[in-house]
Amino acid sequence: MRLHHRGPVADEGGAGTPGESGGAPDGDAGLTGLFRAHHVSLVRLAVLLVGDQGTAEDVVQDVYARLQHRERRGGKGGTPAAAPELLAYARAAVLNACRTLLRRRALAHRLFQAPQPVWSAENDVLIADDRRRVLRALTRLPVRQREAIVLRYYLGLSEAEIAAAMGVRAGTVKSTISRGLDALRDRYEEER
Repeated sequence: MRLHHRGPVADEGGAGTPGESGGAPDGDAGLTGLFRAHHVSLVRLAVLLVGDQGTAEDVVQDVYARLQHRERRGGKGGTPAAAPELLAYARAAVLNACRTLLRRRALAHRLFQAPQPVWSAENDVLIADDRRRVLRALTRLPVRQREAIVLRYYLGLSEAEIAAAMGVRAGTVKSTISRGLDALRDRYEEER
């Protein structure tokens, strides 16, 4: 089951007012606000990590479902209530869900020699050759380097926000990004 957002995407400031979700509890209003303001960026993050739109939407949908379940249980499990904390928590949850999915894919590949995900023809038409090369090179990076680069350059997060999302120190983020960019340049050149 996927959430599909209909209509224009809200800007980062969010749209609507708390409680606009039809009498939902305040926790649902926070999730509704999160969905309206950040759903697209969370899906983009997941797409860049897992490689396809449908799977990315499923990952983000599962994160929303878990957040909603925790809110309904009275916040058990430490779900943050403030909007910035909720966004950081959601980003970290998406990263963790993508990591789990990628580990499962790698295991299935080793066990069953499953083919790697292939970019769809639609993506090949829509994305310029240069961008495809960058994305292919990005998928060949080690997971932590890929995550740090995606969070920094695709989502525009600060080092502190990246450190919080990845669960590492800010210094580790700097060195991971630096090594990742060097490796990305090498992989990009190999894509020619």
